[in-house]
Amino acid sequence: MPESTLANLDVAVIGAGPTGLMLACELAMRGVRVAVLERRQQSTNITRAFAIHARTLELLDSRGLVDDVLKRGFAVGSVAPVPGATVSLAEELRVRYPFILMVPQSGTEHVLAARAERLGVRVIRGAEVAGLEQDGAGVDIALANGDLVRAGYVVGCDGAHSAVRRLLDVDFVGKQYATHIMLADVRLTRPPEELAFARTNNEGVVLVLPFGDGWYRAIVWDRLREQESLSTPVSMADINDALGRIANEDFGISEMRWSSRFLSERRQARRYRAGRVFLAGDAAHVHSPIGGQGMNTGIGDAMNLGWKLASVVRGDLRGENAEVLLDSYQSERHPVGAAVLAMTDMFNQLVLGRSAIRRFVQRFVVRMILNFPRSRRIAAERLSGIGITYPRSSRADHPLVGRRMPDVNCDGGRLYEQLRSGRFVLLTSGPVGDIGDRPGVQYETHCDTSLPAAVLVRPDGYVAWAQQRLPSAAELAGALNRWAGEPAGESCAERGAYGGADCVSPS
Repeated sequence: MPESTLANLDVAVIGAGPTGLMLACELAMRGVRVAVLERRQQSTNITRAFAIHARTLELLDSRGLVDDVLKRGFAVGSVAPVPGATVSLAEELRVRYPFILMVPQSGTEHVLAARAERLGVRVIRGAEVAGLEQDGAGVDIALANGDLVRAGYVVGCDGAHSAVRRLLDVDFVGKQYATHIMLADVRLTRPPEELAFARTNNEGVVLVLPFGDGWYRAIVWDRLREQESLSTPVSMADINDALGRIANEDFGISEMRWSSRFLSERRQARRYRAGRVFLAGDAAHVHSPIGGQGMNTGIGDAMNLGWKLASVVRGDLRGENAEVLLDSYQSERHPVGAAVLAMTDMFNQLVLGRSAIRRFVQRFVVRMILNFPRSRRIAAERLSGIGITYPRSSRADHPLVGRRMPDVNCDGGRLYEQLRSGRFVLLTSGPVGDIGDRPGVQYETHCDTSLPAAVLVRPDGYVAWAQQRLPSAAELAGALNRWAGEPAGESCAERGAYGGADCVSPS
């Protein structure tokens, strides 16, 4: 086998989609030596994903990317889970971005790819993974062209047909839906007045969603064409005919830039970690596109795993603490993936179920449930990702632990602006004792009386630890040691990504 073209990588990320690019950025911003291996020779303009939810927008805000993404899309402020029931995200979500942003996946990838380039991430195209072998010190990746790549860790972000998952022999558990849908990106001369147009009858279901740039995504389940071969191209005539029969309006389609027949699945990897190899994004979970959850869940995976993997690679956490932290990726994100599969499966049954009687009953029940304010709020939080929580390790933990941290104001500005350094943020209502040089922790004071006196916010915007009263130096040091590692023995400037002007000492 030829000499490796890439050696001494800390992490190799397989796949240059949104999940892989986000993960590579999370690693590179912390000084981790990372490269992305992508099977495709060229980037794609395919718009498989088209919705960015409120929690993902917060995560992008926490890395300074949200403004660039917002200008590429179009906000939708309400959703209709079933006909006759509308949930206003602006009314139910008390967040900075109370809407769904409709934006092509290619636009999101462009923003992430530009950040990866700024951070010095190398993206190797035409790199198809053919083999994986791991030992106690790292992973050897054999490429189809004969090259060998050596990395300390590998993360498979290579999609539903993941080569990494296959080579790990990890079960992909679930089912394939019986009917396929047609997808098409089209220009319309008579676009619908509704921002998110939906119609259903005995002929099928039509969803028409705006991208905000003059293009629309048409999602069509047509009973007349549900047995058509997946290899048969979708024509403009197919979409015109289906819209006319199901929506009673073809909206004047003038152009179609992309189309596909899609047979969706509901599957999840049985485990997200196998030694030094991890799975994220569609390699770990796939589901119905209804609900627009795929890319959002993948970016959530990347944000969760990135800082943990970097902490171990950098040596901030070692030994058993390091293994516990890496294992927490499975314990935190696998339940999230399972919940997303359950939610999108419910949406799929409500929209595409074969039994008209069952659909009627289900929709009636959903309308009744959404009559209650608390139910509407829970539905909005679940759809948007705002309601995602992680399990607490102990009943003694503060109730905030594992929950999304709101974007509160700190002395230095908004919390999510402070998170852009990629560090933990410690919020206290007053001064605390000297707890050593910790370049991975940023210290801020808060004046929000609804918060505990001390809150340690993880780099991904979730609460790691909190205490109702101001802690002693020993109590605080114990929490920081567990999450961020022991105080630095060397100077801050020697600690890599957090050094120089970013070096912050306790106040």
